[in-house]
Amino acid sequence: MLDWHTWETIPVPDFPSLPRPIVPRSQNLAARQIFPLHSHPWNQFVYATAGTLMVTAADTWHVITPEQGIWLPTGVEHTTGALSGAEFRNLYVADRPDLAMPRQCTVLAVTPLLRALIVELEAVNRQEDDTYLDQLTALIFAQLERQPVQHFHLPWPASPLLQRLCEALYAQPADNRSAEDWGRELGASARTLARRFAREVGISLREWRHRLRLFLALEWLCAGRPITGIALDLGYANPAAFTYMFRQALGCSPTEWRRRRQGGATHLEGGTAEGEGETETEQERAAGDIQPPTPNRAD
Repeated sequence: MLDWHTWETIPVPDFPSLPRPIVPRSQNLAARQIFPLHSHPWNQFVYATAGTLMVTAADTWHVITPEQGIWLPTGVEHTTGALSGAEFRNLYVADRPDLAMPRQCTVLAVTPLLRALIVELEAVNRQEDDTYLDQLTALIFAQLERQPVQHFHLPWPASPLLQRLCEALYAQPADNRSAEDWGRELGASARTLARRFAREVGISLREWRHRLRLFLALEWLCAGRPITGIALDLGYANPAAFTYMFRQALGCSPTEWRRRRQGGATHLEGGTAEGEGETETEQERAAGDIQPPTPNRAD
């Protein structure tokens, strides 16, 4: 599990009971801060408005981008932390007989509408207008039940050896060292490293690197970073190669994805910084059949 010596454990807020069916709470997490293993007598929906969260639940690590949230049913033991800092947000959600939510930990989309409703709930939660709060709460319940399940996720290993590898790649996603190189650094053969990674994480190191780059791309696009800088920091030779990968994975360019997100489209649909669309299209035409760089084979 987690090497607690390298993380700062912060106290879990004391909530003896919920004053309302849905209670919002926000807190900024600094790099490598984490809540210890705990549970609640109510459901919880965890997400970040900026940065990437690390959530463990049911012995599984989940990496959550700003476009995702994780539903934690009542009583599930979990931890929440941030490798490089995050604006942590969550909803405490009371159980009720007609709650049509998953009975297991599930990664969901966070649509612009749900995000806006939660912001509004935070703004009016301390006011005395119970009628409006009830209406807002009902809308959030309805929206939670409509959030799409996210089957694409970035799993995280539990063993210190593989955590060291994944944290290094998270910090330097352009690092293309081979499995043999990593094996020498970590004291394991490439074959052993690949076997352990597949067994513990469920996918190959090569696939994990690909997913990591896509997850970081989404986080950085949400933060408004220029597409050229994102492409280079992820290890792509040029924006066209990055755009090819992004389009293959999500069906649209980074510019389109950001434009649609800013316009309120659904999760994982679209892109942009003003003025980048035409340039990117020209780069894509010039790229022709350029393939995106892929990590060196680890299996």
